Amino acid sequence: MTRANETWTGRYGFILATIGSAIGIGSIWKFPYEVGANGGGAFVLVYALGLLLVVVPLMFAEFAIGRRGQADSASSLAVVARGEHASRHWQLAGLLGAATCFLILSFYSVIGGWTLDYLVQTLGEGLPVAVAVAAQARLDALLASPGRMLAFHGIFMTMVAVVVMRGVQRGIESASKILMPVLVLLMIGLATYSMIEGDAARTLRFLFVPDLAHLTTRAVLDALGLGFFSIGIGLGLMITYAGYSDVAIDLRQVAIWSVLADSAISLVAGLAVFPMVFANGLDPAGGPGLMFVSLPLALARMPFTNIVGVAFFILLFVAALSSAMAMLEGIVTVLIHRRKWSRRRAAVIAANACFITGIVTVLSFNRWADWFPLAAFPIFATATIYDVVDYLTSNLLLPLGGLALALFVGWAASARLLQEELHTGKAGTQILRFLLRYVAPATIVFAALAPLLA
Repeated sequence: MTRANETWTGRYGFILATIGSAIGIGSIWKFPYEVGANGGGAFVLVYALGLLLVVVPLMFAEFAIGRRGQADSASSLAVVARGEHASRHWQLAGLLGAATCFLILSFYSVIGGWTLDYLVQTLGEGLPVAVAVAAQARLDALLASPGRMLAFHGIFMTMVAVVVMRGVQRGIESASKILMPVLVLLMIGLATYSMIEGDAARTLRFLFVPDLAHLTTRAVLDALGLGFFSIGIGLGLMITYAGYSDVAIDLRQVAIWSVLADSAISLVAGLAVFPMVFANGLDPAGGPGLMFVSLPLALARMPFTNIVGVAFFILLFVAALSSAMAMLEGIVTVLIHRRKWSRRRAAVIAANACFITGIVTVLSFNRWADWFPLAAFPIFATATIYDVVDYLTSNLLLPLGGLALALFVGWAASARLLQEELHTGKAGTQILRFLLRYVAPATIVFAALAPLLA
């Protein structure tokens, strides 16, 4: 069971922490460049359908397991499996989630370090002049310096560890309550400005008018993978967070608010990025650096440009921190419950391991940028180590974890689990179990096999 200091203080703190876990830079950083790389509106449509039919039901499933198990993801699955007279091997899905958390956090921390680097540069030198070449040059200089990237990767990972060591209430919840609302307000303001000053008409067509010619099997797979990555489904994070919740908190409301907030911020990020991308002749398929090129262009043209720039990179760092905290917490709780380590020891060891593993991501952007270790496979012909790890976690491991959870709650567990923990009612439970039994598994399997059949 959770200890007194390992619970949320209330519904508001739980919702903000869950939203913070979901939003992160997956919504602000990864969503725009994935949409850009996959043709815009058709990708957004598939992404939305995937959220509705797959991600939301799986989030409900994770919440039900976490509320019942009151522990880390693997231990909660073991508790629920024992109560449902199911195989104890279902707990392996929780361990897979923790391992996936570890891999994602190892490169996510590197990107978090970029936000810190940009913050320091903006404080010291201001933003680059408002031309695309200058903005791109600043990012290129960062990526060409492994020492600089490594230093900020280490600083970011240390900050994440410090927050997690402070526990649930004093660390994760306190940070989420103060900083997440401010991030949302700033993103809305930035998107409004970008739409006024940039190419709003082309942006709206690109995001909201589906062009089915761009709907390739790879785009479908990436859309589903992004939904898993952005919300964190399949990692067991929602199992862990639900384990800290009071029984009076309505988990259905928390789930719905979290998904709606994440989706809204993702679209707002698109509205902030693409008007400047199109207005300045940038490539919307510009990859991971899109956020660090296009948004500085927008910021450099705003009144009080450097003040706004500093504020934005502080809050972008906060967004990165909120998701990173959730991922490290998912790893730490497994170590606490299964290895009987103290929170401090678990956080320090896990953070250091993530830092060391992240070194390969740092080198993927410079010294190993021309090394494609799996080039023998057409799908990885030009993929660096970072690209491979990103693909495997977002498109294979996360969906695999989600598939296991769908099968467990849909088939191995009884309907009582959802009814008692989520209060879904008979009709709601039937719909949810249908989605978990048939729709979610079929969608996940299709997305996983599509590239092999193409």
